[in-house]
Amino acid sequence: MTDSGMTETTCLIRASAADVFAILTDGWTYAAWVVGASRVRDVDDGWPQPGHSIHHSVGIWPLVLNDTTTVEQYEPNRLLQLKVRAWPSGAGIVEFVLTDRDGMCHLLMRERAVSGPLALIPHQLVDPVLRLRNHETLRRLTLLAEKHH
Repeated sequence: MTDSGMTETTCLIRASAADVFAILTDGWTYAAWVVGASRVRDVDDGWPQPGHSIHHSVGIWPLVLNDTTTVEQYEPNRLLQLKVRAWPSGAGIVEFVLTDRDGMCHLLMRERAVSGPLALIPHQLVDPVLRLRNHETLRRLTLLAEKHH
């Protein structure tokens, strides 16, 4: 956890940063690696450029809610910042920062709630839950990246 109230999770992936970034920026793979996302309904033309969205669903059928994730910042093979809506809990900012490290990818995932009920809960209570979920998200992403490497 950082002083900014962001939960940080890291991993080292046996693939290049470019290979990992290709998965991060393929909107159609979103539900395969993001914990909670159950399906992708559509990906805006222009994704992953800022302002473009993935239209996805969260939850388990029949309790499925439609939501969107929108790109805030994009630097090829280095940074992807997303605004994720997680109705009814609110919205959050998620950043993926990639660094090549001896032929592997060091991936840093940062997340913080920015609105809604989740943003009102003290970060020290939310952090352990986000850390567990984000660890699983990065595990799934690692499996995809290393399978294709």
